[in-house]
Amino acid sequence: MKESIFEIRDDFYLDGKPFKIISGAIHYFRIVPEYWRDRLEKLKAMGANTVETYVPWNMHEPQKGQFRFDGMLDIKKFILLAQELGLYVIVRPSPYICAEWEFGGLPAWLLKEDGMRLRACYEPFLNAVREYYKVLFPVLTPLQITNGGPIILMQVENEYGYYGDDTNYMEAMKQIMLENGVTVPLVTSDGPMDESLSCGRLQGVLPTGNFGSKTEERFDVLKKYTDGGPLMCTEFWVGWFDHWGNGGHMRGNLEESTKDLDRMLELGHVNIYMFEGGTNFGFMNGSNYYDELTPDVTSYDYDAVLTEAGDFTLKYEKYREIIGKHTQLPTVAFTTDIKKKDYGILKVQEKVGLFQVLEDISVPVKSTFPIPMEKLDQSYGYILYHTALEREQNLEKIRLWGANDRANIFVDNKPVITLYDRELLAEAQVNVDFESGAPLDILIENMGRVNFGPRMEYQRKGIEGCVQLNGHMHYNWDMYTLPLDNLDKLDFTKGYKEGTPGFYRFTFEVEEAGDTFLDFAGWGKGCAFLNGFNLGRFWEIGPQKRLYIPAPLLKKGVNEIILFETDGRAADEISLKAEPDVG
Repeated sequence: MKESIFEIRDDFYLDGKPFKIISGAIHYFRIVPEYWRDRLEKLKAMGANTVETYVPWNMHEPQKGQFRFDGMLDIKKFILLAQELGLYVIVRPSPYICAEWEFGGLPAWLLKEDGMRLRACYEPFLNAVREYYKVLFPVLTPLQITNGGPIILMQVENEYGYYGDDTNYMEAMKQIMLENGVTVPLVTSDGPMDESLSCGRLQGVLPTGNFGSKTEERFDVLKKYTDGGPLMCTEFWVGWFDHWGNGGHMRGNLEESTKDLDRMLELGHVNIYMFEGGTNFGFMNGSNYYDELTPDVTSYDYDAVLTEAGDFTLKYEKYREIIGKHTQLPTVAFTTDIKKKDYGILKVQEKVGLFQVLEDISVPVKSTFPIPMEKLDQSYGYILYHTALEREQNLEKIRLWGANDRANIFVDNKPVITLYDRELLAEAQVNVDFESGAPLDILIENMGRVNFGPRMEYQRKGIEGCVQLNGHMHYNWDMYTLPLDNLDKLDFTKGYKEGTPGFYRFTFEVEEAGDTFLDFAGWGKGCAFLNGFNLGRFWEIGPQKRLYIPAPLLKKGVNEIILFETDGRAADEISLKAEPDVG
């Protein structure tokens, strides 16, 4: 594309002509890159002219000063692919993205520093953003429309009005972007209420709204803040996300959202959230916390316009009809051949207990006091606290101070109790006898850091305080970090004890790769790995019952699946089905 000018006046203008933004959200980091083209072609075929994406800081800078822009994180490739297909791009690089993503996209290493304050004028936080943006923006700025690229808008921060009211911070975020070469217009996006729009607004930046219903009413409120500028819904929520134990897959109201979309396109501009949700691969699901912790499931299907696996839905048909009233629908050939395959039942071939292989996959750190993950330079996964019970005669009471999120407690390698979320705030009553010197092990899982609200500053995982046994504090611990990124070191000959955490290995042959879905019926809680790739978490409480495996993760010949299960609830098999089951 040639160098162009995109402007915000009373409307959006591209090279002086009014431009209606019809956009859909696709998060490149939730989809394997081999499928980006397919999803973008389907977006274009629906009548959209733009794609929108967040940028997850925690993925691009997993350790402080170490950056990644390869594979699923090759944002440049994603943006250029959109351009090749004739789509414009909205980028939301704000350090915080929410997105039901781990810690709202902030890197966990921020929490290594005592006293860290987030999303406000606190110099250590601002300096971390500056260092990140110095690396990120040289990737993005050459792709702006002013440089012949497809990026037409960028966002300053994200839903800040829900979080705080530090306008100086917002101004600082804007200035850092400008200093790093941003020349396209800037927007903010906030909830469509006076309070959040007022707290999140910024001079010289167009405010937009995030909402899923009552278009006219929401736009009337937004109009008070746009200074005569265009009205845009930057997140038109067409579905919702699931959290573990919520009782069933969340669904939007298609009849109402179709009417809302029509009215939105009459009155202004839209970004459909989500066009395709994708998957929270690995340990990347976020959590919310109101009265209790509600960690999100692995699937980010969202009841979006396309399913998690990219399939068309009735919503796609209905939205395409509506969009066709407002623009000419293009003819698009779909160029990616995607099949779904049932690979049948896989029997457990080998298994080994966590306690048996602990020293192979982790090096212990010794400390008088328990230390949380972040202080040990660990961001995700599990951490095990090990000690010996030499002075205690028995165990009647145990309390973990400053612990998050879920603790499986063992004495002499036998399960004693599992404490989750608010259960960690009280002393637990137990009744355990043991020989002097018996091991006490506490396996703690980071279930996904909270991605919204003030609790974000209290998201250290593991144990930050102390462990009280029978009323006294117990000292001297060995800590084993378990990010589970080195499962090639597992030795399956080392023994296994039923009812304890363990690793289970399966293999299967692939002649033709197809999308498939791992059914974990009969298994308790844990995570799954395919050929070393972390597919995400499973949990018997649902609603999600199968994990999505995109075909590009499979290889011709022998493939390996490893399940790590924490609760001692293991079956003899898993199965790979041709259909999803998100609940």
